[in-house]
Amino acid sequence: MLGAEPGFVVVGEAGDGDEAVRLTRSLRPDVLLLDLAMPGVSGMDALSELAAAPAPVRTIVLTSAIEKADIVKALQLGAAGVVLKASANQILVKAIRSVMAGQHWIGRESVSDLVHALRGLMVASLDKTPRQRFGVTPRELEITSAVVAGFSNKEIAKKFSLSQDTVKHHLTNIFDKVGASNRLELALFAVHHQLLEDEPATPTATG
Repeated sequence: MLGAEPGFVVVGEAGDGDEAVRLTRSLRPDVLLLDLAMPGVSGMDALSELAAAPAPVRTIVLTSAIEKADIVKALQLGAAGVVLKASANQILVKAIRSVMAGQHWIGRESVSDLVHALRGLMVASLDKTPRQRFGVTPRELEITSAVVAGFSNKEIAKKFSLSQDTVKHHLTNIFDKVGASNRLELALFAVHHQLLEDEPATPTATG
């Protein structure tokens, strides 16, 4: 299927984790599709080993099912995407093209759970070491906290008595400062760099 897709060339195939690591190092593909359930070195171990490379390959994790904590772990180890094997072929193609464009791809069914996992990880990782703020202002930190908590732009605007246009402006500035291209990448960045000191508030349920 991938070989028939315009612009795609399959440069190698591996039967286990050890071979996946070896071939990736020798062939240096643009994108690696990595199955988590492989004989020998597990997919997660292979991902960890490849993450230590000077120029890590863009990796999309393929899995039948994955716990939200494992999604967070895979992303921390450098995975650029997570795709369920049951997904339609066009979803995998879109994921590959998105990752090649420098974005992260997470199946929609995982995003809401991922936000909660990120919140838990963020709180668990807090310590007393000084944190770099990357030029993010106090107001922008508040908005980042709300993004990690899962607030929509409309909810953020209501929470801080701002217009939605002002919220969008703040988010654009935040994305530029931290190098994020979407809300998921901003949340990952905030967690990884311990940008937020306090646990974000839980969004108010609306109906």
